[in-house]
Amino acid sequence: MTTQEQVKDVVSQVLADKADKGGIKRVVWIGAGGSNGGNYPAQYFMEHEATQVVSSSYTSNEFVHATPAYVNENTLAVVVSMRGTKETIVAAQVAKDHGASTIAIYVDESGLTEVCDYKIQYDSLAVDESCMGRTNSAVVTMIAMELTQQTEGYAEYETAMAAFDLVDPIYRKAVEYTRPLAAKWAEQNADKPCINVMAQGPLFGAAYVFSICNVQEMLQIDSCTINTCDFFHGPFEILDKRTSLFQLISVGRSRCNDERGIRFVNQYGGERVYQLDAKELGLNDIKDSVSEYFNHLIFAPILNNVYMRALSAVTHKDYMTRRYMWKLDY
Repeated sequence: MTTQEQVKDVVSQVLADKADKGGIKRVVWIGAGGSNGGNYPAQYFMEHEATQVVSSSYTSNEFVHATPAYVNENTLAVVVSMRGTKETIVAAQVAKDHGASTIAIYVDESGLTEVCDYKIQYDSLAVDESCMGRTNSAVVTMIAMELTQQTEGYAEYETAMAAFDLVDPIYRKAVEYTRPLAAKWAEQNADKPCINVMAQGPLFGAAYVFSICNVQEMLQIDSCTINTCDFFHGPFEILDKRTSLFQLISVGRSRCNDERGIRFVNQYGGERVYQLDAKELGLNDIKDSVSEYFNHLIFAPILNNVYMRALSAVTHKDYMTRRYMWKLDY
C-alpha cells in the first residue's frame, strides 16, 4: 500500500467512525519544534481550501496546558513526532481523552503510536535516501487534501495527488543546483552572529523551521524569523549593508509580497542578503493550480540538507551536537 493509499484509507476510517456522531468538524495539527513547523503546509492548505472542516495548529505543550474548548468527538487530531517526544505523546492522550480521533505521524514506533487510534509512517527529510514526497510535511498535507476531498470535494485533488510524485525528482535536481550557491552563502555568513530568515504565506513554516531547528538548534547561531509582509512594519529597521538576511521566495497567490520584499532589500541591503526562489528550485514543474501548496515540501529539505550542512562545514560546527537537548531534564 502506498502512502497516498494509506492516507486515503485512514481518513475514510476516521470519517466512517464519526458518521453517527456528527462527523469531523475540526482538525488540529499537533507537534513540537520541527514537527510543529512541519505541520504548517497542512494548516495553510486547510485555511485556503476547506470550508466544512475548521483547522488549527498547536505546539504540543501549548495544546496540553491550554486545550481548545472545541476539542471533542467531532475533532481529528493529527499528532506528529519522529521518535515520540514526551509532550507530544501527552498531547495525543489529551486529545483522545476529549473524544478526538487521533492519527500518529511517525518515523519510529513509540508511546505516540501506542496512544493514537491510527498511525502513518513517514520518511525523515534529514536522511538523503528518504523520499521527499513522504516526509512529515508531505504526509500531513496529503491528509489535509484527502480530508477536504472526502468531506466536501477538492477540485484539484487529482492534480495535487499526482504532484506528490514530482516532489522527490524536483528535490534531487534542486540539491545539485543549490550546492555551489549554498557554499558561497555559507562562506559569506560564517562570521555573522545572527542570520535573519524571511518568508511569508506558504513558505513561512519552512523559514521558521530553518531558523529554530537548523540555525539555532543544530548550529547554535542566533536566528530571527521574519514575516515578509510584517518586514515593513518594524523589522526592516535592522537592514543595512552588514545585515545577514535569507529570503525565501514562493510561488502562489502571495508571491507579490515576496517581490515587494525583494525590491526593498536589494536596494538597501548588502552582499549578505540572499534570496532563494521557488522558481529556481523547480516548483514550476508542478501545475500552477496546486504548486502553492508544495513550496514547503521542496524548501524544507533543501534548507536542512544543503544550506544548513554548508554552514556547518564552514563554521566547523557538528550539526549533530547539542548543548542541552537530549542531555538535560527539561
